[in-house]
Amino acid sequence: MSELTLPAPATVAPPAAVHASAAEVLGVYRRHLSKGRARLASLTGAAMEVASEGSRVWDADGKEYLDCGGYGVFLLGHRHPRVVDAVVEQIRRHPMATRLLLEPAAATAAAALAAVTPPGLERVHFVNSGAEATETAIKLARAHGRHRLISATGGYHGKTTGALAVTAKPLYQDPFRPLLPAEHVPYGDADALERALSGGEPACVILEPVQGEGGVVVPPPGYLTRVQRLCAEHGAMFVLDEIQTGLGRLGTWWGADTEDVRPDVLLVGKNLSGGVIPVAAAVATPQAYAPFDKDPFLHTSTFAASPVAMAAAAAAVAAIRDEGLVERARTLGEDLLDRLRSALAPLLGGAVVDIRGRGLLLGIELCDEGAAGELVLHLLESGLLVNHSLNAHRVVRLTPPAVLTPADLDRITRAFTAAATALARTTASTKGRC
Repeated sequence: MSELTLPAPATVAPPAAVHASAAEVLGVYRRHLSKGRARLASLTGAAMEVASEGSRVWDADGKEYLDCGGYGVFLLGHRHPRVVDAVVEQIRRHPMATRLLLEPAAATAAAALAAVTPPGLERVHFVNSGAEATETAIKLARAHGRHRLISATGGYHGKTTGALAVTAKPLYQDPFRPLLPAEHVPYGDADALERALSGGEPACVILEPVQGEGGVVVPPPGYLTRVQRLCAEHGAMFVLDEIQTGLGRLGTWWGADTEDVRPDVLLVGKNLSGGVIPVAAAVATPQAYAPFDKDPFLHTSTFAASPVAMAAAAAAVAAIRDEGLVERARTLGEDLLDRLRSALAPLLGGAVVDIRGRGLLLGIELCDEGAAGELVLHLLESGLLVNHSLNAHRVVRLTPPAVLTPADLDRITRAFTAAATALARTTASTKGRC
């Protein structure tokens, strides 16, 4: 694995530079943001993140954390110099557009993204978030008369109203029913999808190449190829949600690359931001994009394709390409998966059910939600940030940056080894739980 030239560690402001105390911030959360979020923060020590650089995050007390979480946003790490420089330059020159004139930063970003997407996907519609990208795909499908939605159980595509219909989790859906009608089939089961497609009007099928929030679920070989064929046979629009998996996260540019599939619409997000400015996109074939080509005001958003976000997107794509981060994600992921399996080996078959993943999207499935929460807390104590999975609370998910160093890998190994020892004691003292 080639070594990267990384920026020098950040100089973290001393705690005195943070004007609000943790108690004051918690109070504001309770009054103005979320009582539930404040309650959760209290349980984990109410640490406040105030600085970041590369793979590191610092809290207000100066404690350093190694970030293997971030919900898949930081493939390039925090504050990647190339992205930051592009954004700062754009802010100083022209951060927001009037929308009445042509805007060159959007053209540059669109060309950069289209150059790395699978062939045939060449029409780019920029938005501000992954959920908005899903909404864009749903509206495109409806413009083509595909009002019927089919997604997979465990799939996660966002929580705005349309995206929520295809995010197959009653916990998030039930308070907001009735939603757009949608059908859900088992993920990885192409036969079930075939039965669904055979039983009604032409549909829009929305799937992930690997389910992230569903618990890092990798489908069987040939699944995506068959999905594409079934969609073609039944006149369905095929939308591949690569919001979390795309732009190198899986050790390939796209999850689509593994089986050389060509969806009608590809959803992009998270890594497109470069970890600096929120931005996402729906990239479509000319045929799928035709309704938006015909009427550019059919689906718009005030802040979509803002020059500052376009600067971040173009710089992020260039950095991923020029620094070989796709290949680096693959080799780092293979190494890290081996290390996790070794560190957690004493718990396999007990507290740990499975360890799986592809590239730098890795999941550890625990025997129950309590054990998963304990693992997250043990790792937090060791200064390692990870995520639980929103659609599979028993799965602890790692989405580390592709700029990890050998020393970082050793630190992760030590943290998991210590967590395994602590978790073994807990599960042994709570007999019958796992």
